[in-house]
Amino acid sequence: MAVPVVDDEYLKQIEKARRDLRALISSMNCAPIMLRLAWHDAGTFDSATKTGGPNGSIRFEEEYTHGANAGLKIAIDLLEPIKTKVPKITYANLYQVHCCIFVAGRMVIP
Repeated sequence: MAVPVVDDEYLKQIEKARRDLRALISSMNCAPIMLRLAWHDAGTFDSATKTGGPNGSIRFEEEYTHGANAGLKIAIDLLEPIKTKVPKITYANLYQVHCCIFVAGRMVIP
């Protein structure tokens, strides 16, 4: 898997993705499904073989049509316009880093 080059353009795209995610989650009230998307993408990790994990592969039909991933295509489709605007950011980073950090930062635990 290719590792993104963190240069000025990459950092600008991260900031753009952050702003767009904030707007999307606020306007669509979709934080729970974004967190679920990140969780299920990471859930393929196999500790015995050290394979799988949060790699953005949940966007492929073979994974999002699995019964446990029911409904996650909604989140994938909501994020696609953002991904199109920030091509240097990997799907894994978009799903994991941005969704989890943003959602976790907004959670209020009583």
